[in-house]
Amino acid sequence: MEHYTPIYVNTSGKSVFVIGGGIVAERKVKGLLEAKAQITVISPRLTPDLQQLHQESRMEWIARSYRNGDLRGAFLVYAATDDPQVNRVVVQEAEAETILVNDAISSGNSSFITPSVVRRGRLSIAISTSGAGPAAAAEIRALLEQQFGDEYEVYLDFLHQMRMEIKSRELPSATRRTLLRRLTEMDILEKIRTGEFQWWTEEEIGNWISRNQEEI
Repeated sequence: MEHYTPIYVNTSGKSVFVIGGGIVAERKVKGLLEAKAQITVISPRLTPDLQQLHQESRMEWIARSYRNGDLRGAFLVYAATDDPQVNRVVVQEAEAETILVNDAISSGNSSFITPSVVRRGRLSIAISTSGAGPAAAAEIRALLEQQFGDEYEVYLDFLHQMRMEIKSRELPSATRRTLLRRLTEMDILEKIRTGEFQWWTEEEIGNWISRNQEEI
């Protein structure tokens, strides 16, 4: 069994190459767009959706087959063709250039894998079966999507706002941790679910911080 270290990589503004223009490549590109990567696709042909993304200038397209040397300057690489030999050559070049690479056909040839992800705004939950089965990962993802609904997007935006407010004040680190813990102990998430939650005003935020600070 392959062993991986779970990690989130910041690809915002980074150069990511996708070799291939089929359905698999399309899934990789759409995920990378959410992560704000600078995407270059190398393939003689593209799916209709990828063609549309190129026309919208959301990705660069090199309309030919992969050539050795194409990966120069890449931050990450996805070998996403349906040809194992082409993917193998892409992996070899990436490894020679010490670039992290994913082989869509063989996880054993990959230096990283892309997990199935549940996204709710700031929340992202990654699921990996270490290559045991994409269908199992999809089933687990469906269960998590039911458990973690859209209310978590609002909830985490609220926690982020409160965290920024608390951090902006000159408070001891222990006090900050206590205030943040008290926020998570409140029934805010349930109020969001039931439609009872309303965003706090600046005055309400200040009053809450002051009141709880006095109790610490």
